[in-house]
Amino acid sequence: MSKTTQLTEIIVGYGHPNVSAMHKTTVEFTKDKHLSKNGDCILIVNADKVLTDLNPLFKEKLRQPNSKLIVTIEADGLKDQIIGEGSPDLSLKHPTDIVIRKSAYISDRTLAIHANKAAQDLSRQLIKKLQNPQQKATITLTVEV
Repeated sequence: MSKTTQLTEIIVGYGHPNVSAMHKTTVEFTKDKHLSKNGDCILIVNADKVLTDLNPLFKEKLRQPNSKLIVTIEADGLKDQIIGEGSPDLSLKHPTDIVIRKSAYISDRTLAIHANKAAQDLSRQLIKKLQNPQQKATITLTVEV
């Protein structure tokens, strides 16, 4: 019987008036401070950490076969969760963005694949909170192997 290892990273960011969360296949967090109306997968701007900032050990665990990622998004007491998978093919090198995908597509921006939710699937109450630029949000990333 193998023991499950868990590592956690905490990211803090903010909402934006243009958060619509209507994308059908992805969720994104960014260090960028501006969000156009076209960014319908972006939930959080001005993030204090992105892929390049994550702990090397966290990245190593996420790249292991069968790794699972639990993403908890919290703002003003409201929470939602996305569960996805890591992959040995993840580069985790993008300097401004983090993308979680329902598909198996991997780019430098990808944190997780085969996610159970995209932006459009998240709590509308939470999305409403994230439309406030003053709203601080916490993203907890937990990798399990």
